[in-house]
Amino acid sequence: MNPRITLASSVVGAVIVALDGTVLTVAQPSLQRDLDASFAQVQWTSTGYLIAVASLLVFAGRLGDRHGHHRLFGIGMLGFGAASAGIALAPGVGWVIGLRVVQGVFGALLQPATLGMLRAAFPPDRLRTPIAVRTAAIGVSAAVGPLLGGALVAGPGWRVVFLLNVVPALVLGTLALTVRPPRTASPAPLDVPGALLLALTLACLVHALVAMPGWVWTAATAAVTGVAFVRHERRTASPLLPPSVIGSTAVGSALGMLVTASAALSGALFAGTFLLQDTLGLDPFRSALVSLPLAALMVAAAPTCAVLLRRVGARRTTAAAMALLALGILVLSRTPATPLLCTAFALVGAGFGTVMVAATHVVVREAPVESAGVAGGLQQTAMNVGPVLGVAVATALLGTGDGPGLPLGVLAALALAGAALGRALPGRREAAMNDHGDSKDRTRVPAQR
Repeated sequence: MNPRITLASSVVGAVIVALDGTVLTVAQPSLQRDLDASFAQVQWTSTGYLIAVASLLVFAGRLGDRHGHHRLFGIGMLGFGAASAGIALAPGVGWVIGLRVVQGVFGALLQPATLGMLRAAFPPDRLRTPIAVRTAAIGVSAAVGPLLGGALVAGPGWRVVFLLNVVPALVLGTLALTVRPPRTASPAPLDVPGALLLALTLACLVHALVAMPGWVWTAATAAVTGVAFVRHERRTASPLLPPSVIGSTAVGSALGMLVTASAALSGALFAGTFLLQDTLGLDPFRSALVSLPLAALMVAAAPTCAVLLRRVGARRTTAAAMALLALGILVLSRTPATPLLCTAFALVGAGFGTVMVAATHVVVREAPVESAGVAGGLQQTAMNVGPVLGVAVATALLGTGDGPGLPLGVLAALALAGAALGRALPGRREAAMNDHGDSKDRTRVPAQR
């Protein structure tokens, strides 16, 4: 597929998933009233999706490496769109929960493919800009999602929210399935036992982090299956996580930064909502306006980060961005003045947007083309587990009764600690060598595809 079409497909796929999550949050109160659902049932419309998507991302990425990222992207888009249409027609909350789980399964298929397609279509020295464009589009959807969702819920109703992505999903899914993926000479066997162990570990971990009933047992199960997974991967001839990916210190550090940055961001937004509305007395609309600079600076940071990566390298870029993210959260916890609150959200958006582009660039670029799907799955797993962790931390600290100041301070410290992980990322000279033929650029990509 043409690189420009590949980039457009990757962007639209990422936006559809991001937009679906943001508009759902706005639609949940109306959904609860219309379907006469309990709070626990409404929570499961999000939790069921998270468990399904987080547990399958890496295996879905491996399937893409084996059978073609465009094929997995097409199947994922078609299934995601069909599940969305089903939710819009659901007669009860049980159907909504079940279809959200199905939506999570297909979301897991398409999300790693959005990065795998980019790695296959662009050589390493040209990956910065496509990843920046993809990140900027996600930032736009984060800003537009609540406004669009609110307008639709207030007008036609919550069911229309789920019809937003049906047509683009069906069109792009069908188009992707017309592409013939290149043949793999000798594909490695699928590590099904490893995939099952990892899926169970991640599913139990997410369940434990959202503090559902029985979280102690699921946390213990996650620990046991996690150990079993590591032992299995060390012994099997064809591991789910190839050494070429997880053996890279840079990839591990970049994934750690994505977890800590997304945890700090999501936890801060969760605690910040209580700060703005309960402590400072702002209504939801004013709260949304005050936090709008976050999305604006996240969009602006994406192309700026592409330039910084080329000039100073990922190491300095991510360290400075994590410090900026920590500073923004700290300012948010210390000021009641609206101009300073807007400044705090702007700092948070600039810091997070930069980290997301830079760390994702390292993960995707460092992976060989034949393992690009696994790398994309790991990146998406980090971006799904991090927010759950951040909200869990914020919820636990808000329960102490000390107000939003304590969780925001802890989350700022978490972001600052994450900056230390940037030491293992490549600097400007290392990046330049890798981009122009060093041994880390393991696969040469044809100029035309």
